[in-house]
Amino acid sequence: MATIQLIHGPNLNLLGSREPVIYGHTGLAEIEQRCSTAATARGFKLQSMQSNAEHELIEAVQQTAATDVGFIVINPAAFTHTSVALRDALAAVGLPFIEVHLSNVFAREPFRAESYFSDLAVGVISGLGHQGYEYAVEWAAQYLVAAERDN
Repeated sequence: MATIQLIHGPNLNLLGSREPVIYGHTGLAEIEQRCSTAATARGFKLQSMQSNAEHELIEAVQQTAATDVGFIVINPAAFTHTSVALRDALAAVGLPFIEVHLSNVFAREPFRAESYFSDLAVGVISGLGHQGYEYAVEWAAQYLVAAERDN
């Protein structure tokens, strides 16, 4: 059974209390629980991690190469617009991934519409709140099932 790796970038540990008009009232633990339930229902494990430190996110991505992780769901948060290093880590491991954003980054400040990850991602989910994570996990599971079937 493959694992889906869920990675949360900086300040997402504050979900539920951080600018709820933009990010909603759902906390990170609840998002992770919902995603775990969605993965398990489809026969997959889910690993989650959050960090405010770029190097820890990079290490988490790099470590997926030596594990049974088959797909990454990542919200790079503010690193979306700044981290060539995190982009390079995702490119290096070569795993499919979905980029997720809680808010509609295209309806916010212009700099938020620029992503260092979108061109590498299998897909991007933006503006669907916490449900975007669940949709990404569900899609990742379908992707992994199809990949297994095609092999």
